[in-house]
Formats: sequence, structure tokens, C-alpha cells
Amino acid sequence: MSVQSAAADVDVDLRQLFASLARHWLRILVVALAVTGLAFAFASLATPHYKAQTKLLIETRESVFTRPDGTADNDKPILDEEGVASQVEVISSTDILKQVAKNLNLSRLPEFDEAANMSVLGRLLVIVGLKSDPNEIPPEERVLKKLREKLNVYSVEKSRVIVIEFSSEDPRLAADIPNAIADTYISVQGNAKQESNAAATDWLAPEIADLSKRVKDAEAKVADFRAQSGLLMGGNNSVLPTQQLSELSSELSKVRANRAAAEATADGVRKALQNGGSLDAVPEVLSSDLIQRLRERQVELRTNIADLSTTLLGNHPRIRALKSQLADMDGQIRNEAEKIMKGLMTQAQTAQARENQLVADVNTMKAASARAGEQQVELDALQRDANAQRQLLESYMTRYREASSRNDRNYLPVDARVFSRAVVPSEPYFPKVVPIVGAACAGSLLLMAIATLLGELFSGRAMRPATGAQFGRIEQVSMPVARQEPVVAEAIAPVVPPAEQPQAESDVVAAADAPAEEAEPVRSTLGEVDVDKAAEKLIASGAARAIFVSPEGDEAAASAVLVAREVSDAGLRVLLLDLTASGAASRPMLDSGLFPGITDLLASEAQFSDVIHADLYSDCHVIPVGTADPARAMRAADRLPIIMQSLTTAYDLVVVECGPADAQGIGRLVGEATEVFLSMLEADDEVTQAAVKLIENGYPELTLVTPIGHETPRAPLPGRRSAA
Repeated sequence: MSVQSAAADVDVDLRQLFASLARHWLRILVVALAVTGLAFAFASLATPHYKAQTKLLIETRESVFTRPDGTADNDKPILDEEGVASQVEVISSTDILKQVAKNLNLSRLPEFDEAANMSVLGRLLVIVGLKSDPNEIPPEERVLKKLREKLNVYSVEKSRVIVIEFSSEDPRLAADIPNAIADTYISVQGNAKQESNAAATDWLAPEIADLSKRVKDAEAKVADFRAQSGLLMGGNNSVLPTQQLSELSSELSKVRANRAAAEATADGVRKALQNGGSLDAVPEVLSSDLIQRLRERQVELRTNIADLSTTLLGNHPRIRALKSQLADMDGQIRNEAEKIMKGLMTQAQTAQARENQLVADVNTMKAASARAGEQQVELDALQRDANAQRQLLESYMTRYREASSRNDRNYLPVDARVFSRAVVPSEPYFPKVVPIVGAACAGSLLLMAIATLLGELFSGRAMRPATGAQFGRIEQVSMPVARQEPVVAEAIAPVVPPAEQPQAESDVVAAADAPAEEAEPVRSTLGEVDVDKAAEKLIASGAARAIFVSPEGDEAAASAVLVAREVSDAGLRVLLLDLTASGAASRPMLDSGLFPGITDLLASEAQFSDVIHADLYSDCHVIPVGTADPARAMRAADRLPIIMQSLTTAYDLVVVECGPADAQGIGRLVGEATEVFLSMLEADDEVTQAAVKLIENGYPELTLVTPIGHETPRAPLPGRRSAA
């Protein structure tokens, strides 16, 4: 199907839009000047307000010289973000504000007590119940309420600085109050530390007395147990039995070593004597003085024998005498070696006896040391308890002395200081005349311009067809009663060149010039259907728009109404748009022609919710012709494609009854998924000529539909008088 679509191809006409500002410049200027004047009057007559601020720095004021002993960095006050936020709450607490209000006597000032100087208007509002009576609130609470309204306490981001800001009608009071709050906060924190220090001193005094008694009792238990158990302390902080056992063990080891050495030496001498070996290898033999002298005499004799042998023979008496003396020397040496061996044996036996005695003593001391160890364990437990009590007592006494000295010297530094005190402001912070007047002027101009532009947009006067959509010039035409032309038929006519038609179209055009009895092939070529078939075709094709043309006048307009009702009964959301001059399609559906409709919408006299009504006989909705001036409505015919697009979006099917319109008249109504129908009552030349012209001008798939034979409802459905 070849369709001429003027759908929603619309743009905002910027020239027309901004030209509305020039048209309404006087209204915009008057409103802006009025608002500016009111702002100037307000700024000039308003009571000036002054603002001042005091700054506190949260920091540790304790020095390394005055910090108590044993206080580490972990014992410092919390100075993180949460700690600073907590101090902000303390500064703005009720107790501090009450003290400041009392010190400065704020209750006497009308600025802080609304009931003290209430205006006549305020009293009238209280009498009629539109305002609560301030006298019902205690004076102290009224002052605190006003004080909180004018006070602002906050911490500077990513710092430990707290700002106390206050505004007042009195510049001196604006500076005095934040300074007083800061001083009161410092004083309260100091008092809190003093109370904490005094409480600690009061608690430590009885604790120290009790601990002193417990330490004394614990040390007495240690002394009594030591006396009863007989535990004597030796060297190296050990009990005497344990020390004696250690000494006996050491002596036993030495005796065993000496015995073993004596036995080994005696055995060596014995073997040397038995085997006839040399005794020079035995250290004990060589160390004997007698043997050493005998060895020297033996060497001397051998020297003499050697000297005499050079001059005398071996049997010479002198040589024999020397040799006899030498033999006696060897015997004497062996005898002395035997004596040394016997002495070593005796020494070994003595060491063995001593060893046996030491072993017995060690066994005895082991038992004594075991008993002493058990007693030592119990003694150590008593000693540990006494030591712990003593250490705790010493710690408490140290802290008590520190706390007492701080109380006596009144040294309790607060972890905050005022580093910037508020000064009396010279200029008010409110009202600022120039900024207020300038903002009022600029804001009112901007708001009035926006309101004017929005009004122009919502009225549709600033909308125009999009570039490329070729719409014809709007013409105001007369509407003869005999023909009953559609209201906007010629006003929405586009200039569309005729499309090329297939051969079948040529046959239809040729048949149009034939006599009436020869017009039957035209109807058979187009295809004539009844209302039910037309509704089925629309449902099956999924059409969004159905354009009905009725060449025979108002009676033929019944086809559009019947088809719309059939499709609506099938469950689709359907709306019928009546574009006839007489309201032939909508009047039977509403039983009246006085409802606002399409002409009211085009003339910007109504909105969509005002012109859409419910059919009295079905679920279909309908937009009637309306009651506005048709000529005025035609001047806004460019908005019709926009209206059609909006309706197509909201409904499944939009049925348009155009009356006896031509192809140019329906050009702005078609779009995507559009079906064109020609309604007829009788197959006469007028219907045939209308069909041929529609086909010639771009609608070859035209469908003929007739309402003949379709029954219409007789009684309206209940509740159909309300608008859709």
C-alpha cells in the first residue's frame, strides 16, 4: 500500500518560539519590575543581622614535663574525627547554653523572648489558634530555643578546628555570645577534669590503706612459712639442701676421678715390674726423689766402669766391685717401684672408701632436697602474692601522690584552646541589598521568560512541520450545507504527486467514464466488504489508523462508527475522530453535539482529557467535532499530524471519519499502518468517481465498505456519560 505519511514529522519553530518573548515583553518587564521592587523594599526594611565566630582548636595541652609517670601516647585523649564531633555536641549542649544565657542575662532581651514583645498581629494569631502561645513555654526554654536557632557549631573538615558561629540583631551580642560559649566550654572541661581527679584521689586513699594491710599480711605469711619449714637460703638464691647436694655431687666426681687415676697408675707399675719393662715410662716412678738419686748413682757407676775398662781387664777386682754395686742399684730401684705401687694401691682403696661415703651422703641429700623443693614451691607462691600486692600498692601510691599534687597546685590542662576570638562585626551579613535585588530581578526575568516559552510550546503555536514534509497552504473554505464538507478536509491537504499505478488502476480509471451500468467492474475490482469484514481486516493487518471517506454524506458515515465499535468489542483500544462538519459520526455516539472536540483542541481551548469522550453504546472512545470556531481551528491545522501521532501512541486503532473528502484532504491523516476505506450506501456514479480519484492520487488499495444490513444498538451502556 503506498501511503502519504505526515506522521509526527514536526519541529519546534525557534523563531516563532522566541518571538513570543518580544510579543509579551511588556508583561515580562512589568512582573520583573514588580518583583524587583518588592525585593528592594524587603531588603531596605528588613532588620539587619550580624554574624561573628569563635574558633577552638582541639589538642593535647599536657606537656612531657607534667605528664604523669607511665602515661604513654595511647593514653592521650581521642582526637580523631569522632572525638571532634563529640566535642561539637558538648559545645552545643543544653547545660553550656543555659549557663551562657544566665551569665549574659539573655532572658531580658526581646530578641530571645518572643513573649516579651509580641506584636498585635502575633497576639491575634494566638487568639484565633493559628499560632501557639509562647507564654505556655517556660522562659528558659524560650531563650534556649532562640539561642539554638541563631547558633551554628560545626567542625572544619579534615581538621580539629571547631567553629562557634552566632548571628544577632546586636553586633556586640553577636561577638559576646560565641566568646562566652567558648569560655564556658573551657571552664566546663576543666571542672570535669578536676572532678575526675578528685574522684580518683577519693577512691585511691581507702584502696591504698587496704592494700597496705594486705601487703603486710602477705609478707608475714612468707616469714612464718620460712621459719616453720626451716628453709635456709644458700648461695645463688637456692635453699641449703639443694646447695649441699650440688657440692657433694661435685666432690664425689673428684674422688671418683682420683681413684680411677690411682688404680690406673698402680696397674701400670705392676705390669712394668711383672714384665721386666722399663720403669722410666711411669710418671710416678720418675717423680720419686730416691729413685732419681739411685738413677744418678747408677749412671755414675756405669761411667766409672767404662773409664776403667780402657786400662783394666774385666776380671779386675775394681771392675768387679763396680759391677756388683751396679746390680745392687737395679734391685733398689725395683724395690722402690714396688713401694710406689703399694702406695698407689692404698690411695685407690682410700678413694674408694671416700666415694662410698659420698654416695651415701648424696642419696641422703637428694631426699632432703626433694622435700625442700616442695616447700620452696609453696614459699614461692606466697612470695609472688606478696610481691604483686606490693607492686600494686606502689603504683597506687604513685598515682595518689600525682593526683594530690595536681589538686593542690590546681593544674588540670584542658585539651582545647581558643585561637581566634570573635570581634564585633562592622557590617551586617543580612540583608545584602544589591545581591537580593539583583537576584530577584534576574530570577523574575528568567522565570517569566520560561513561563512564556512553555506556554507557547504547550499551546502548539511554536510547532511546525519537519523539514521535507510538503504541506500545502492552509485555506479557509466555505462549507455548503448540501455537501457538508469536512471541517479540516481542505485545510490539511498536502501537495502529493500522483504515484504510478499498475495496469489494474488504469482499468479502473477507464471504467470511471463508462455508464453507470458498466461501473460494476470497478466495485468488483476494489472489493466491497461489510462492517464485520472491515473490522476483521483492520484487526488482522494490525493497522494503527483507519481513514473513512463518505462521498454520499452523513448517512454513509455510519460505516466508520460501526467498524470502530466492532474493533472495540474485539478487545482493542479504539478512538473515533470525527472530522465532518455536521458531527455525523460523533453525534449518534454521544447523543449530543455540544461536547468539546477537535476544533477546541486545535484552537487551544481544551486539552486531550477534555475532548475525549466515551461512546454511550460501546467501549470505544470518540473525539467529536467540537464547539470552537472552525476558521480559528483551521489556522492551527499544522498541529493535526502531531495530534494523530499522539492518539496513535495511546490507542491500538484510530478511526477517522473525513466525510466527502478527497485524496488531498486525507493526506495529513495517513501514516504508517494506515488503511483507507470508502463508505457507500448505493453503487452510483458519485461513489465510483470518488474511488477513482482516490486511486489516481496514491491510494490503490482502497476498500469499499457498506453499513447496510448491520444493526445498531438501541440502549446506551450504563455509566457512559463520564469522559474517557
